Amino acid sequence: MPRTPQDPKIRVDEILDTAEPLFAANGYRQTTVQDITNKMGVAKGMIYYYFKSKEEILEAVINRQISILLTDMQNMACSNLIPPPQKLELMINSMYHTAQYKDGLLLDFLYDEKHLHIKNKIIRQSALLLKPWLLKVIEDGVEKGCFQASHPPIALNFIMSTLHCITDALCEKTPDEQMACHLKIAGSLIEKILALPEATLHLSLK
Repeated sequence: MPRTPQDPKIRVDEILDTAEPLFAANGYRQTTVQDITNKMGVAKGMIYYYFKSKEEILEAVINRQISILLTDMQNMACSNLIPPPQKLELMINSMYHTAQYKDGLLLDFLYDEKHLHIKNKIIRQSALLLKPWLLKVIEDGVEKGCFQASHPPIALNFIMSTLHCITDALCEKTPDEQMACHLKIAGSLIEKILALPEATLHLSLK
């Protein structure tokens, strides 16, 4: 029986909803476009109408997770119930929790040198989307006397550079013990940038 035409966004979501668990269960490399079409019960041409390649499908899966993260970041940044230092901690930790979703599916993809161009694009786009909300938290913290930063945008640039080091370590699959050291140093640096008391921030991947 022919399938009823659907709104393009609904169809794209259906493809991503099918592909994501397959990528997570079988791995990106082992999953084929044919696997996705078989699961959906559609012709392969339908997939290629919306996506040029399997790589493009995974990029869309990742971008959807980033969009969910961005909504969470906005909610945290605008909350009146959370003090600025805790907001900053929650937002940073949320970033790295998202990076590890589906047992590291995103990190496995970014670890592959073949996808370096996509890794750079995703990291750059994520930073551009998240920076305004981190800046809002820093400015609110300065206004409330929680942070000391005469130039919040400059402070944010240094914080983003620190976070980039953590992202690189994650993408390189740094061992847990070394990763814990990275996070401790990052937290200490951010505390110094914002003149926070020692051990205010507790950065974690869990």
